[in-house]
Formats: sequence, structure tokens, C-alpha cells
Amino acid sequence: MYDLKDKTIRGGFAKICSQATNFVLRTGSLMILARLLGPRDFGLVGTVTAVIGVLNLFKDMGLSTASVQRATVSEEQISTLFWINMLVGGVLGLLTALCAPALAAFYREPRLVWVTIVLASSFVFNAAGVQHSALLQRQMRFTTMAVIETLSFVASATVGISMAFTGYGYWALVGSAIVTPFVYTLCVWVAAAWIPGQPHRRAGVRSMMRFGGTLTMNSLVIYAATNLDKVLLGRFWGIDAVGIYGRAYQLVNIPTDNLNSAAGGVVFAALSRLQNDPRRLKSYFLKGYSLVMALTLPITMACALFAHDVITVLLGPKWSDAVPIFRLLAPTLLIFAITTPLAWLLGSIGLVGRILKISLVVSPLIIVGYFIGLPHGPIGVAVAYLTVMTLWIIPHIAWCVHGTVISFRDILLVVSRPLASSIIAGAIAFGVRLAYGQSMSSLPRLALESTVLLVVYAPMLLFVVGQKSLYLDIYRGLKTPSAPKGEELVSA
Repeated sequence: MYDLKDKTIRGGFAKICSQATNFVLRTGSLMILARLLGPRDFGLVGTVTAVIGVLNLFKDMGLSTASVQRATVSEEQISTLFWINMLVGGVLGLLTALCAPALAAFYREPRLVWVTIVLASSFVFNAAGVQHSALLQRQMRFTTMAVIETLSFVASATVGISMAFTGYGYWALVGSAIVTPFVYTLCVWVAAAWIPGQPHRRAGVRSMMRFGGTLTMNSLVIYAATNLDKVLLGRFWGIDAVGIYGRAYQLVNIPTDNLNSAAGGVVFAALSRLQNDPRRLKSYFLKGYSLVMALTLPITMACALFAHDVITVLLGPKWSDAVPIFRLLAPTLLIFAITTPLAWLLGSIGLVGRILKISLVVSPLIIVGYFIGLPHGPIGVAVAYLTVMTLWIIPHIAWCVHGTVISFRDILLVVSRPLASSIIAGAIAFGVRLAYGQSMSSLPRLALESTVLLVVYAPMLLFVVGQKSLYLDIYRGLKTPSAPKGEELVSA
């Protein structure tokens, strides 16, 4: 671990740059597709992805994370895990195809049959790249992974937009969804330059499968809690309701997904290497946590305060019904930014059982909230979801950090600094909007609001609340030369 700190910083920087690029591309493609397609097209595909996404949770059985978390992994273990992933992917693809008629009958929409069958192929594509991706993570090759993620998204967006332009309707969304895992898997095979060998019955993968199985069960529980809302809205309020609610939900989650993707893999890999060094683990975690908070809070503030302008600019005026839902869901950006890194911490030190227990407690609360809000439509469901998540945040933090090197006070201190900066910056930006933005159209007004928010937020964060030293340290890490190429972080 000659230069773990520097590799982590450079890898994190590469992932952030990649995710920033992906954010622009993803938002741009969504803007284009939202104008070429209607809520019914998005709702049609959204109903399928919300349901088969349950099976998608089993695509790698948590074995990629298990491979990264282990201190050492042998060639026999990786090969055995690869074939287990392929078997699981094939079974899931077949099950999805067989469920297509039932899914179409449930929603009373016959077009869902072929949509479901085609989307089933993604399971095989995903499974084929799981262990290759894990190998790249173990080697801390995050710059390579960042390039691959960007290439796969560019290919996906190109296919989706091209199909929408040529009149394929909802099939453009299906094509886009299939291209992503296909291109990603192809690229990680080339980058890893590894060909799996034969599986071995006694390769010693049982403990890894238990670890991965616990993570998979946790993902299943969380997925059910965060996607049942769309299933219920589709069944009782129709495809259009899913389209409106789903676009607002997706738009809110784009920043979270990008930030978690940028920081998650890097932080988890680094913390896993430090699981036996509590002092350094605490330092690495809090620095990564601070960065996630600093990037998330101004986005959260902008989405909550300027929801109408964001929806109008990104989706267009025909999506105005999504504005109140988007505004209600915006605070969940901050909630997930607070809670998700705590799962990285627990997973890196092997406490995956605690992660599952926490999910088993909060998920029923979220689901009960959905049923309470369902009679009031998409807005009622959004209110219920936000309420439950807000009430849960304090118990969640306390449970996660109990018995670890991180204290509840550490978390509050990290969150409070960017939170105070974002509140002041948001108030000033909103004041500028009231004073000067009323006569502007949505695009220039959003540009003005966002610029003021960031211009005030950055100096507040760096100088007023004292985060300058953290970012100087990160900058110095970026300038440090790499370790010799012959040195490997991963023991085979």
C-alpha cells in the first residue's frame, strides 16, 4: 500500500470527472428524450424496469463487492465466482422472459410482453462483466473504469436518442437500457485482460458467497422499499402517473447516483484495504464523507428552491405536473448522501449483517408510508416517502456508527459545515431570484440562481467554515507522482 492515499485521491478525482461528464450526458439525453417521447412512453418502460429490477439485484449476488472487500483473492476463486455469476445471470434472464405475460396482464398492457423479453437479455450481459470489474477495482484502476463508464453511457445515449429520432417510441428506451451493460462488459474484458478458468468446487468461496448473499438480501429489501411506489402508482393511478412521478424521481436521483458512483467504489476499496488500521480508516472515511456532503448540499438546495425552473429547462413545459413531486423529493438527495457512505463503512469492515438489519427495519416503514399516501396520488406518495426518510435519519446514523471508530459527533460535525454554507448561499440566491429573476425566462433565471448559489457557497465552505485545508490536501494528492507500475495493491 505504497501510495494508497494518492491512488485513492487520483482515483476519486478521475471518477468525479467521469461522473460529472456522465451527469451532463445523462441530463442532456434526458432533456432530448423528454421532448421526443411522452410520459406514457417513459411510464410503459418504467413499469417493467421497476418490477424486473428486483431480479436485477441478483445479477452479481454481491460477489463483486465480496471480491473487492477480501484482503487476498486467488485465481481459482475469481474464476469460480465468474461462472456462478454467469449461471445466476442466465437463470434470471430466463425467469424474466417467462414472467412477461404475467407482467402484461398485471398492468393490462400487452405491449409489455416483448419489452420485458428484450430487457431480459441485460442479465447475461451484466453477469459477464462482474468479476472483471471487481478486478479493476481491486487494482485501484479507477481512471480506466471511469473511461469505460463514460463510453458505455455515450453508446447508450446515442442509441436511445437515434431510435427516438427515427420514430421507435418507447423502444428507444429499451434499446438504450440494453446497450449500457453490453458495452460496459465488452470494455472491462478488454481492460482487465483476464480470461476466466474452470470453476473449482473447493475454491474457498463460501465465506465470500455469504458476504455477497447478505448484501444481495439488503439490496432486495431496499429495492422493494424504493420501487414499490412506482408499482402501486402504475396499478392504481395508471401509466401516466408513473411517467410523471418516475421522471421526477429519476431527475432527483441523477446527482445522487453520480456522486455515489464516483465516490463509492473508490472509498469502499480504500477502506477495505484499511480495515485493520482504525486510525487511518477513520481519517479516510471522514475526508471522503466531507467531500460527498460538500458536493451534494448545493445541488439539494438548488433542486428544492428552483424546482420549477429545473423541470422546465430539463424536461420541458409539458412536464409541469412533475414540479411539486420533484420539490418534495429533493431533500432525499441530502438524506441519501448522509446514509449511503455509512454503508460503505460498515461493508468495508465486514458488518454487512448490521446493514441488512437496518434495512429490515426502515423498509416496512417506507412501504406503510406509501399506502398512507397512495389515495392522494403521486404527490401523496412523495410526501409520505419524504416524511419517513426524514424521521428515520437520526436513528439510522446512531445505529450505523455504534461500536465503530466513527462517532455520532463526527457525522454531525462533517454535515454541519456544508449545511450551514448551503443554507446561507441558498437564501442569498433565492433573494436574488425574487429581486431580479421575475422578468426572466426559465433558462437564464436558472443560470442566475445557480451561479449566485455556487459563488456564495464556495468561499463560505472554504474560508468561513474552515474546509480549505481538506481541499488543499486533496490537491496535493493529485500532484503526487504515481507509485512504480510494478507494485500491486492486490494479492492474488
